[in-house]
Amino acid sequence: MPSTPTLYRGHEGMWMWIVHRATGVAIFFFLLVHVLDTSLVRLSPEAYNQVIDSYKTPLYGLLEAGLVAAIILHAFNGLRIIAVDRWTWALRHQKLLVWVVWGIFVVLMAGFLPRQLTNVFGGE
Repeated sequence: MPSTPTLYRGHEGMWMWIVHRATGVAIFFFLLVHVLDTSLVRLSPEAYNQVIDSYKTPLYGLLEAGLVAAIILHAFNGLRIIAVDRWTWALRHQKLLVWVVWGIFVVLMAGFLPRQLTNVFGGE
């Protein structure tokens, strides 16, 4: 039995749908961990300080870069989704808008990453 084709199968819209969900889940888990580690300050200031000190490692510095990347992608793709849902011109130009989102992402990450990686790997 042949499958019926879908609007998004293998095209930019489908991939951005996946990116939007993945970045949303990543941001959710960051917020969950952030609330939990911040709540430690009320229970045990020593435990809180220990957790915060563990965040000063290169691994967490790279994870912070990933968090910034997820936030940028999620935010600008969310604006793209709003435009596509609201205006027919955006619906007709989805492919262009996807590339605009990726362009903004590259520009913002190019401004952020050098400074972040310098801080992570001991430049200053």
